[in-house]
Amino acid sequence: EVHVVESGGGLAQVGGSLRLSCVPSKFSFDEYVIGWFRQAPGKEREAVSCRSFNGNVEHADSLKGRVIIFRNNTVNSMDLQLNELRPEDTAIYYCAAAWTVSGTCLNQWEYDYWGQGIQVTVSS
Repeated sequence: EVHVVESGGGLAQVGGSLRLSCVPSKFSFDEYVIGWFRQAPGKEREAVSCRSFNGNVEHADSLKGRVIIFRNNTVNSMDLQLNELRPEDTAIYYCAAAWTVSGTCLNQWEYDYWGQGIQVTVSS
């Protein structure tokens, strides 16, 4: 069964950076669209960034300039890096995979497979 696993969360400092990894199981990044989403306490889940299998990348408008999504071929993961961390970046971060999307890959409803999520806490 296709699934994804997130790693790399934990405690981070305001102004610092975090890097999360998404590792696929039983599929290749060449076949799926990968998205990163997050859900802060008391808020709805929102898109962070996504990357299509053809390499096209999209970022949430609120995070442009601070977020990078890239494929790490060394360990076969799709990594998310978030810079200039703020307390409001505290959330559970999810990786998801979609066979295909129609339109923007930031639409969470397009995704078929979700990881369990990983907690990121940003503090000063």
